[in-house]
Amino acid sequence: MTKDKPEHPVLLREKSAAEVLGLAPQTLRSWRCTKRYNLPFHRVGRRIFYNERDLLQFLESRRVAG
Repeated sequence: MTKDKPEHPVLLREKSAAEVLGLAPQTLRSWRCTKRYNLPFHRVGRRIFYNERDLLQFLESRRVAG
């Protein structure tokens, strides 16, 4: 019997996360500071990381059906 390895999250730095969303990194900084959107992030020391899955869910939640 083999156990499946748990899937590790894909963490992106701020610049890469901004590219996924089509934004400038400064926009993500502003959103974090003002808490404009509930977009989860991880802080490790001074570095900021975003879970790729969270970014995709964020985009999907803002999809507008035409």
